[in-house]
Amino acid sequence: MWNKIVCNCFLFISLFSTEPLRAQEQKKVRKNSPNGYVSEFKPGILGNQKPDTASFIVARKKEIVETLKKEIPIKLLEITKANSNFELVQHVAIADSNFTKYVFDKQTHQKLLNEIFGVYPARPGDIKKTVGHLPGTLYRVEMYNYAYNLTTVGIVDVFTQKVLDVNHYPQTQPDLPKKLIDLATKIAVNSNEVEKALGFKPGMDFPIMSSTKTALNRTKCERSMHLCVAPTFVQGTRALWAIIDLTDCRLVGIRWTNTGSDSVNRSMTERKLQNETIADCFCDKVNRVNRNNWQMDYLITSSDGLMISNVSFLGQRILNSAKLVDWHVSYSGTDGFGYSDAVGCPIFSQAAVVATEPPQFFDLIENDSSAGFVLEQKFYSEMWPAPCNYSYSQRYFFYNDGRFRVSCANLGRGCGNNGTYRPVFRIAFAGNHQSFFEWKESGWNIWNKEQWQLQNASTKYDASGYQYKLETSKGSGFYIEPGQGQFKDGGRGDNAYVYVTKNHLNLDEGETDLVTIGPCCNTDYRQGPEKFIDKVPEPITNTDLVVWYVPQMKNDDTPGSKYCWADAYYENGIYKVRAYPCFAGPQFIPLRH
Repeated sequence: MWNKIVCNCFLFISLFSTEPLRAQEQKKVRKNSPNGYVSEFKPGILGNQKPDTASFIVARKKEIVETLKKEIPIKLLEITKANSNFELVQHVAIADSNFTKYVFDKQTHQKLLNEIFGVYPARPGDIKKTVGHLPGTLYRVEMYNYAYNLTTVGIVDVFTQKVLDVNHYPQTQPDLPKKLIDLATKIAVNSNEVEKALGFKPGMDFPIMSSTKTALNRTKCERSMHLCVAPTFVQGTRALWAIIDLTDCRLVGIRWTNTGSDSVNRSMTERKLQNETIADCFCDKVNRVNRNNWQMDYLITSSDGLMISNVSFLGQRILNSAKLVDWHVSYSGTDGFGYSDAVGCPIFSQAAVVATEPPQFFDLIENDSSAGFVLEQKFYSEMWPAPCNYSYSQRYFFYNDGRFRVSCANLGRGCGNNGTYRPVFRIAFAGNHQSFFEWKESGWNIWNKEQWQLQNASTKYDASGYQYKLETSKGSGFYIEPGQGQFKDGGRGDNAYVYVTKNHLNLDEGETDLVTIGPCCNTDYRQGPEKFIDKVPEPITNTDLVVWYVPQMKNDDTPGSKYCWADAYYENGIYKVRAYPCFAGPQFIPLRH
């Protein structure tokens, strides 16, 4: 029986040589980066006119020229009917030297193209614990640097008119403002290639997923090096992807995917989204639970899913936090295209798939008795399970014997029947004297430095199925048991990448809400967490650690073996949904003494 949480809230460019950078001030990118803004528009892709003469392209080029004329080359975000703090927040941010650290080339001092993509009221998940402030005075400002492919995030206090915190994220991209979403849509619907592929000229209201970031091999969109999105046109049982490079303002390719033979392109229910209630009660407010000897805080973040923090069992601190940072969805192993999704709050959010109902608790029953409890959060696209709509679930399992499990599932249907889903977990353990071990035939072997590893057919496990363990100096800690299909939730094995990184408390390597940290479509270890491993990996013995866990699930629409999939079916005059979820995630078992 579900026990729903009740909340008593009331609703009231230029192409320049680049200087090496460091992620979180520590991770480097290459010199002579190819990511500078290029005024390069290929003819013949927009209707019967050259793309650089289309009115919306001309207007965009003019904006770029005007921005580069400014003393500080930053295009501000424009929103109609914005509150009085909206412009003030941006001006406070761009007056801060740390926020504007990378707006000029460090060697040539030439101007680089920058644009404010988002200004949001800061939520608890955005704010470091060390930042003091009055309630309701903090805003989150996101800026994109086209030359460095760099995101800068600042926290601004409008009361003191100061920037309290700044972080720079190389090779990452914030979510797009509406103006750029509309530009991508215009490029797509006015493209000769799209019109020819569809057999008709589409309207502006036809494409979906226009704001979701993508990639495409053998173009500058590969590995998400340029800012690229994919307005998608669902036609029958197929979906046409128009991959738009917003750095170069052009269409770079089209691709078809199969969405399945029995899809129904309509909303299955009259699901009412109580967005404001969810935001007020679970996004803007940290909730606390004390149950079965477990105590923790929980919060729906802007784009890192449902985060648990300050987790204790029997009064002993276990976790600083755990959350789901990204969903990377790839539909081709050769062309390398797909989506980078985020899950989170339905309002003032960077999430592509949002929470449409509150977090829920239910009892965990084993052998007809209570073994603990589960905390679950579901995320839906509004038209799910229609093609190119997504549904995800997060589940945290807490057992009476001190075990816990972090898991998630894709419920389909997505944009194709050949998709691979790679969710990115970030798990930060409590304590600052941790060490990490891997099981080998000779026993437990310590990892001395930051590294990653792939679970595969040759992976070794101890007699209990444990692959890793994390110990503290006091001899406590956890064995780590990856998914191999043993958790009785339909999972077929995680095939997971595991990364262990040093937790720099003076840098924000994921403590606060992260933008999408990895590209959608890499099929190797480059899923995002590797950015937090230094070029010379740091020692990780007897220190603060973060474990990143990235399972890989391949969807299947084959009758009798459907997986990561959803079907709509007709029954008694209405449409219903049948989902075939693919759950993945590790279990953590207290060390035996």
